[in-house]
Amino acid sequence: MTSTIFPDAFLSPLAIDEAVNRALAEDFGRAGDITSVATVPADLAGRAVVAARQSGVVSGLPLLETAFRRLDANVRLTPHVRDGAAVAAGTALMTVEGNARALLGAERTALNFVTHLSGIATGTAAFVRLVAGTKARVCCTRKTTPGLRALQKYAVRCGGGFNHRFGLDDAVLIKDNHIAVAGGVAPVLARARAAVGHVVRIEIEVDTLEQLREVLDAGGADVVLLDNMDPPTLTKAVGLVAGRLVTEASGNITHATAAAVAATGVDYLSSGAITHSPVNLDVGLDIEL
Repeated sequence: MTSTIFPDAFLSPLAIDEAVNRALAEDFGRAGDITSVATVPADLAGRAVVAARQSGVVSGLPLLETAFRRLDANVRLTPHVRDGAAVAAGTALMTVEGNARALLGAERTALNFVTHLSGIATGTAAFVRLVAGTKARVCCTRKTTPGLRALQKYAVRCGGGFNHRFGLDDAVLIKDNHIAVAGGVAPVLARARAAVGHVVRIEIEVDTLEQLREVLDAGGADVVLLDNMDPPTLTKAVGLVAGRLVTEASGNITHATAAAVAATGVDYLSSGAITHSPVNLDVGLDIEL
């Protein structure tokens, strides 16, 4: 795999292999690419150029590369940009040279990954631009497509964002239902702190300034999630915290509201829309024989 196409972002090679293998198996089904087998000579070579058809931020080239290599181990790939690059419409992303059947068979799988992940990276980059000049960092949530979380969170990093927890197992996030079941803010924080190890961070969600005061009085939290608060309330919340906890704003944060939320002084703003409602970036592949 060509390391030059990776940015400094988190993505396991195992996640790439699993996703590509699953996608190709879904597409090839029981009989393979019957159109290409019926119409394209087995030994015909071809050359293809993958290009952006609109401006945006690129993500997913390692999966594109892996898809083509699965069908042609001798394929020659020449990357022209790396993941995380901002490109203009018409920019060539990669040139692929190899068996024509393999190029045709892998085309849709490769493009599905690149268009989807580039859409996430592009949307994230728009958020990042909107909060420029503040200390706020943009992060994603667990509102991801089942089976694609690691890839979608990688795309967020390609767009200049940061990752929230990857799953239920890498941090404690106490939400309103946990508080209700445990009997209140103080009891739930006490139980969490007594149960987890010293390197596990504890975050708790609050909806009101009164709840926030309870959190500050109880102690035990590292991060407070300020849920669905308007900018004036967020400003008051940041003032109450006074640097004692990391602050995260969440809840219906959009491109229209991001700048105002970031200006309140929160450390992070998280958006589920980055991953659950991306607009794919238009990327195409043209074959030259």
